[in-house]
Amino acid sequence: MRSEQLIYVAAIARLGSYRRAADELHISQPALTATVRNLERELGVRLLERGRSGAQVSDQGRELLPHIGTAIEAIDRLRRAADQQHRTTRVIRVGTVNAATAPLLTQVIARFNGLHRETEVQIVGAQEAVIQTALRDGNFDVGLITQMEGDDAVPDLETTLLLRGHAVVVMPPDHPLTRQQAISPGLLAKEPLIMMRAGYLMHRYLHRLLDGVTPDVTYSTDGAEMGKLMVAERLGICVLPSFSVTGDPLIREGILTWRPLTDDAEVQLALQRRRSAIHPETAQDLYRLFTEAASEQDTAKDLQAA
Repeated sequence: MRSEQLIYVAAIARLGSYRRAADELHISQPALTATVRNLERELGVRLLERGRSGAQVSDQGRELLPHIGTAIEAIDRLRRAADQQHRTTRVIRVGTVNAATAPLLTQVIARFNGLHRETEVQIVGAQEAVIQTALRDGNFDVGLITQMEGDDAVPDLETTLLLRGHAVVVMPPDHPLTRQQAISPGLLAKEPLIMMRAGYLMHRYLHRLLDGVTPDVTYSTDGAEMGKLMVAERLGICVLPSFSVTGDPLIREGILTWRPLTDDAEVQLALQRRRSAIHPETAQDLYRLFTEAASEQDTAKDLQAA
């Protein structure tokens, strides 16, 4: 049994409509219906009944509704207590996929330190699914993930889009592929590749791009920074989001360069946090700084293009 199941049932009972409850909770109606049905199966009772006039609480549901309300209040008290502990411990935990976040992340942490010198920021690298689970459990305050345009939204997490980009091929400046204006999947598949491990977005992206063609993978790694260092050592080439090379010192110093792919699928960097939590002031400041820094980076990119 999960807390959101109880919250969804209480919202439907209060509003008398699955549609209105879905709008208020910012989730799809099919997802809401499936969640309620899973709870009913777990409890072995029918809590809600649908009719022409909307949703009504069943007879069994009316008996259980006060207990559901009590459970929700208890969960809220627990979360408030946990959030208060976060305020007093002065520790902010940030989960990041390490696939494309270093230039933005270091800038934001420097700004945050100027506002909250006594607050420790812990940076933890992990895969998207691990970060999202830790956010739900309250183990991370903020998560940085990469996603593809059109990926399904996560209903219990608040997601803010930070940066939009495209996949690019990172390589040494004297690599033969630098003669190409854009790299096709066919050319890419013939080169030794440094690939992100399974579970990361760029692993999923590359397999979709090659569409069944088995790439020549020489190494796999967990993050863009290690991938770029391996490219600098001429161990292969690497496919990364374009925003992972923006402002990178290896690019600035001419140690590495990049070329776009002919594929134009959008890759995004997004910020996430738990939707229902009461966030400490420090965590709110960090969230705000990320959005401001991303906006500045987008503005600078537009000025360069102009």
